[in-house]
Amino acid sequence: MNDNSVKRWLALWPLAGALAAAGAAPESVFAQVPQANQSVQNGESTYADLADLANAATMVLRVKIRKQITLEPERSPGLKPGNVRLYIEAQTVSLLAGSSSIGESVTYLVDVPLGAKGRPPKLKKQEMLLFARSVVGRPEEVQLVGQGAQLVWTPVLEDRVRPILQALASPDAPPVVTGVREALSVPGNLVGESETQMFLSTLSGKPVSVTVIRRPLQAPMWGVSLSEIVDQAARPPQHGTLEWYRLACFLPQSLPPSANLSRDPASRAQANQDYAFMMSQLGLCPRNRSQG
Repeated sequence: MNDNSVKRWLALWPLAGALAAAGAAPESVFAQVPQANQSVQNGESTYADLADLANAATMVLRVKIRKQITLEPERSPGLKPGNVRLYIEAQTVSLLAGSSSIGESVTYLVDVPLGAKGRPPKLKKQEMLLFARSVVGRPEEVQLVGQGAQLVWTPVLEDRVRPILQALASPDAPPVVTGVREALSVPGNLVGESETQMFLSTLSGKPVSVTVIRRPLQAPMWGVSLSEIVDQAARPPQHGTLEWYRLACFLPQSLPPSANLSRDPASRAQANQDYAFMMSQLGLCPRNRSQG
């Protein structure tokens, strides 16, 4: 990158200008640029991958790339081997989510894997789906939220992302689960009968509880309640929904001993068993991209 290009970057990026005025090297601006993930760019994003990105973004937009500029390695600190950092100019096609004003064109930085013969891939005229944050006071600039936050746009991908965005925007959206606050198992009147209630901690403080009921000669029944009232008629969350994601992707694999309020050994063991049952029913939370 020549001196004129460096001056252009200092003009384009407010943070770069501030650092330059303070005597910092221009390349320090790019230290926190998100890295791309090869498997995600190949369209292998899981539900959790997309939910992670959508949850972190303040805007999701579809763009068409008009121009790319390759940054030299010395001006791309933190760049992973086999990747290249690009400055992108793109046309805004549509805004899928976000209340921030956005211009007809946007600029952003992205790290992508090198293509054949170690050359940067040619992205011009390709359409991308961006998970991004706005830059205050500069509607033409956006910042990607994390690794793999630029995805090749397809109608199928957009159809997968839209329900996630709608669920996140819903006033009834399940809160972010941060752990297990307490669990208590009590035996019933019959042998083999029990009820375990688990109260989850959430980022917002809104209630989330799980109930597991066992009756003789019947399969265990369980469900999730998003109200203050423990609902024995609650049902398990469907796989590939925001409610499922909040639990399957963020709860610990085993019940923390400090959260188990059952006093006698049998009831404590039952609480542990019912928690393990719930986690097995939720299943794994596969991700093909690194978080962050």
